[in-house]
Amino acid sequence: MSLFEVTGWSVGAKPVKETRDTPSKKRKRSTSEQQVNFDKIMNKLKSRVGVDETKKEKTKPSKRNKRGNESRPKSGTSDVSELNISRPKLLKPRISVDEESVRPVKKAKTRRDSKRDSASPTSIASALSLTSPTSTPAVTNLTPLQQGMRHSLDGARFRMINETLYKSESREAHRLMQQDRKVYEEYHAGFRHQVQSWPTNPVDHYINLLSSYPPRTVIADLGCGDATLAKALTPRGLNVVSYDLVSDGEYVIEADVSDRIPLPGSEGSGREKTIGSAQVVDVVVCALSLMGTNWPMCLREAWRILKPEGELKIAEVTSRFTDVEEFKNLVGSIGFRFKSKDERNTHFILFEFKKAARKGKSDSEWEKLMSKGEILKACEYKRR
Repeated sequence: MSLFEVTGWSVGAKPVKETRDTPSKKRKRSTSEQQVNFDKIMNKLKSRVGVDETKKEKTKPSKRNKRGNESRPKSGTSDVSELNISRPKLLKPRISVDEESVRPVKKAKTRRDSKRDSASPTSIASALSLTSPTSTPAVTNLTPLQQGMRHSLDGARFRMINETLYKSESREAHRLMQQDRKVYEEYHAGFRHQVQSWPTNPVDHYINLLSSYPPRTVIADLGCGDATLAKALTPRGLNVVSYDLVSDGEYVIEADVSDRIPLPGSEGSGREKTIGSAQVVDVVVCALSLMGTNWPMCLREAWRILKPEGELKIAEVTSRFTDVEEFKNLVGSIGFRFKSKDERNTHFILFEFKKAARKGKSDSEWEKLMSKGEILKACEYKRR
């Protein structure tokens, strides 16, 4: 009986035998041959491992064997129990010290007050501490290249101290100088180096000018530095008192000249016009010493200690002036009468004033007048 009955054709019930067009050429191995070959491979591996173990005992282990302390098993072995398999070692820490002891501490974020123009005491202290000369001790027998690098480093330190002193109040600069006298010494060492590049030194100008004054003339040098004026004029019979932030124990008297000068003199009282009283100074010299944001107070102190018709001599760097007339008006408001101005030098302007009578001022008026320190810009030296 046919499997399917379709009109026109039929398929028989007997299954169709599968046939191949071409016989396979691949020879199949018998099971016995496979077992013999596998046994040969295992015996060969076992004998090889035994030889390696004996060689390892006789010879010094290599660096690779030191890491594992045992030889690696050969791939293809089935009996793992007969082989010595090395185990990975634990990783050693790179640094044996405690991580917390070397982990950097994150700095707390601080808000900068944009309304304050002057530097904070903390920033000033850190700036001056970085300029300590102990970081560059004196070294002899330097090569020309080393000497040039040393001078560049000293110049950078001087510029940092100079800028800090100009942009902070005098009392803060005074306190910092007292904490570290080396900062004061380093500043004046850098200042002396800067003077060498100037066409003229204002101090030399005042030495020549004041040498012709009568003997026993009392001169107050405010912000004297190395007291060069006193050292030159005292032998000529003139009485020079020198003031700066640090005393040298010989010529220089320690004082913040923008706060209080230790000399007699009064400003008077009331609203009436006055010239003051009890003054002993004939001439006040401010040679490149109007430093700090409160420098107008130095001129107020100069008026207090000067005799009537006493002279005020000011020398300042030309680049500091934003408006010369505004500067003259401020000095006139403090109580001085303008006499002359010398701008022949390309680096400095020399002013001559005389003390004049003035009307008394209230505290608020003085506060407003003393807050005009921005009339003079900070003196910033360029890199050379």
